Amino acid sequence: MYNLRCIIIDDEPLAQNIIENYLSNFSFVELLGKFNNPIAAFEIIKKEKIDLIFLDIAMPYISGIDFIKTLQYPPKIIITTAYKEYALEGYDLNVIDYLLKPVSLERFIKAMNKVVPTDIRSLNVEQKEEPGNPQSFIYVKSNGKNVKVLLDSILFVESMKDYIKIYTDTSLIITQISISSIEKRLPNSFLRVHRSFIISLKRIEAFTNDVVEIKKHQVPIGRYYKDQLMHLLKDNL
Repeated sequence: MYNLRCIIIDDEPLAQNIIENYLSNFSFVELLGKFNNPIAAFEIIKKEKIDLIFLDIAMPYISGIDFIKTLQYPPKIIITTAYKEYALEGYDLNVIDYLLKPVSLERFIKAMNKVVPTDIRSLNVEQKEEPGNPQSFIYVKSNGKNVKVLLDSILFVESMKDYIKIYTDTSLIITQISISSIEKRLPNSFLRVHRSFIISLKRIEAFTNDVVEIKKHQVPIGRYYKDQLMHLLKDNL
């Protein structure tokens, strides 16, 4: 059974309680603790496997941004703050989402939707493909047409801000859709390895700690996604 283990780090008790209340709507979430500053959370982060942190920015002792920089292999992070000026720096650190306080339930659910699909993939690469009804293709809009794309032909997907490039065995398909949207449409044999790249796990030919090689292409591995990818790949060594 899928289980998402998370903690809340925020120096405002009310903000902690709001997030905790929102999390109660998700049966698969296990809240391991609430902390009023990052220093207080260090021990549990070292001892437990944490999948997700809800992190405030302006806190005593150390800011949320500086705290992220101290983590060698950070879990997924959703920033919750009243200060929108930190958004750009947060995204540069590959945070999953940036929630401005006060956070509405609708906006919170959208943030959770960005977390769950990727995490479920880590349980079993083939889990999403049900026997007898495998997903074999998707349609995307390109050059005014709905183009059929065979999933087995996809090498990787690259985000280019307002559109994505889908690299296949025989062609390059460009479509105006976000990488997060295409990620939700792909089965578990695909994995986000960088904020700008999704790869087909089946098509990996070689890898290092920094890149995966797919048909002479070198796809970078973001440090935020490295731990999950290495766990999947090393299980097959």
